Amino acid sequence: MTTFSHPLRSSAHRRHPALRPVALAAAMLALSSAGITQVAQAQQTAPAAEAAPSLPSVTVSASGLQLGANDMTTPATVLEGDELVRRREATLGETLNSEPGITSSHFGAGASRPIIRGMDGPRVKVLSDGAELHDASTISPDHAVVSEPMLATQIEVLRGPSALVYGNGAVGGVVNVLDGKVPTAVPQKGYEGSAELRANTGAREGAGAFSLTGGTGNLAVHVEGVARDAGDYRVGKGWAPEGEATRKVLGSFNRTHTGSVGLSWVGERGYLGAAYTRQAAKYGLPGHNHSFEGCHTHGNHLHCGAHEGEEGDGHDHDHDHDHGEVPVVDLRSERFDIRGELRNPFTGFSALRLRAGVTDYVHDEVEGGAIATTFKNKAYDTRIELQHLPLAGFKGVVGLQTSQRKFSAVGEEAYVEPTITRKLGFFALEEYRLGDWRFEAALRHDRQTAEALTSGIERSHNGTSASLGAVWKFTPGYQVGTSFTHASRAPSAEELYARGLHMATSTYERGNADLRSETSQNIDVSLKKTSGDTTFGVSVFRNRINNYIYGRTLDAVDGLQLLQYSQADATFTGIEGQVRQRITRNLGITLFGDTVRARLASGGLLPRIPATRAGLRLDANWNAWEGQIEWVQVARQNRVAAFETATPGYGMLNLGVSYNGQLSSGTPWQVYLKANNLTDRLAYAHTSFIKNAAPLMGRSIAVGVKVAF
Repeated sequence: MTTFSHPLRSSAHRRHPALRPVALAAAMLALSSAGITQVAQAQQTAPAAEAAPSLPSVTVSASGLQLGANDMTTPATVLEGDELVRRREATLGETLNSEPGITSSHFGAGASRPIIRGMDGPRVKVLSDGAELHDASTISPDHAVVSEPMLATQIEVLRGPSALVYGNGAVGGVVNVLDGKVPTAVPQKGYEGSAELRANTGAREGAGAFSLTGGTGNLAVHVEGVARDAGDYRVGKGWAPEGEATRKVLGSFNRTHTGSVGLSWVGERGYLGAAYTRQAAKYGLPGHNHSFEGCHTHGNHLHCGAHEGEEGDGHDHDHDHDHGEVPVVDLRSERFDIRGELRNPFTGFSALRLRAGVTDYVHDEVEGGAIATTFKNKAYDTRIELQHLPLAGFKGVVGLQTSQRKFSAVGEEAYVEPTITRKLGFFALEEYRLGDWRFEAALRHDRQTAEALTSGIERSHNGTSASLGAVWKFTPGYQVGTSFTHASRAPSAEELYARGLHMATSTYERGNADLRSETSQNIDVSLKKTSGDTTFGVSVFRNRINNYIYGRTLDAVDGLQLLQYSQADATFTGIEGQVRQRITRNLGITLFGDTVRARLASGGLLPRIPATRAGLRLDANWNAWEGQIEWVQVARQNRVAAFETATPGYGMLNLGVSYNGQLSSGTPWQVYLKANNLTDRLAYAHTSFIKNAAPLMGRSIAVGVKVAF
């Protein structure tokens, strides 16, 4: 199903009741039930000449077994083709932000990471064609994900048993970005590629991308690149930060350049290839507050300014807000990838897959023209999978995954001492089919060692994770799926060893070297209908996590928070889904939404949990034209943690139109237009550390054209 939805939040004034999860669930399930009845009646009376429409089958590469999306035991989100072209934004988080169950961390325009079911950071793994990306985005939300959406050929988001094989820490889920930088086939006509240009008004952004694959015999070569230049973006009407006379978020600019070259040997039974990728980016850090310089702790309290008898200027800084004063991230990332697959490698096995990479990542945080802090991340990773042939009805994959990450920070905001993190994991995934049933089981064991190089402290954690799932296609076009997962996640080096001031997020962070591994028990139940005039997918989940690790706020002074990484039992509960009704052959209407509640066992609430969302979309197609118009309402988020402020709700109106044509030579092309936040609504992302300093973008109109050859 082609969808077009953007991160739209809701306007919730006091005269409008906030959206509640029970009401949202009831509405979606009621429409689902009504759709089942209506479609069952329609199928009985529909003329045989017109076949019932059905959702196209999409292969999920990250499933481990090359499954179709409809065979997954838990919901899988897949963006590809024209839909992906229309939905792509400058960052991975904003590209996925409108999908049910997925929001973003939103840190201005340059950094935005996906949040799945209220979980972010190390609980959401970001992969490049099955290999883990190594940047600094899991350390802090102001650090960018080094994945370029404009070069993606498909983006997959999955949870449950299949996600487990990519790491026991992926409690939230896995985002797998597929690309073509390592060719897997030689083009039949000797070459193939694409080119795209786009621009938007909200940030005066211009961007261009190209991709070209050529080859002959058994050799194939691929080159690709992206250039993006975006200025400070405008927010909605009514925003007036103190001392400013502009609606622009100063320091929200983003300039990115990405290039890759790859070479592969392709044979009848598989391929082996390598690629070199380099990304350079410069983006601002809005909301950076220099008045916190010199703040420190006294026990569990913050102290800013001078002590008695000392001279200090804790709160007397007066910094201009031009690009020269707003801190700028100057990022450089180089990665070398090796990918390969050999079909029928030896008796009893159908495929051998290899993913390996070496990453050299560094970014400087530049203030006033001088480097204030330098972050470095040097890492390698290797993943080997063996898929075996059916054995007594079982089909599956076993594998080994290992990685090492050497991280360091030097300068004013070096709040984490240099660390080396080593990981080793073994995993297995098996499936069994019986009639209309498909069963799935996954098992994984991991060992992690995190060493702090300055203090010499070293901590090791072992964890075993397992999951069971089943999907039952109880009647044509209908299926119900369920899964239970027990997962263990070791604390990250930052959670163990952080200690110091982090001005980008206005926090003083303190780690805890005695943190234990988290253990979670997640149950997920989903109901899907994939054919007929009514189609839907609804999922309900409950995740109970023992020893959940989070930044607990102990004190706050003038907006600066003291975060202590702590552990407590927590529960995440929610529902997500969408229901589409085909009105005519060319017209359809969709209701979609999500909600998640996160609560500590002690009764407290967790910070930055996404607000409830619900939306209505009308889609139409006529000949080569496609269009969508939608309204999304995001409720006020007043279920907040200690020291956290509530976020008002808002509503947004989005519009999208595209046209697909062909040149006289048969070359396909597409032109598209999308308008976000047409009413120019002022909106804040509750999931953002800097929500008040960097609201969401106001009215923005984007146009683009793409040609494939």
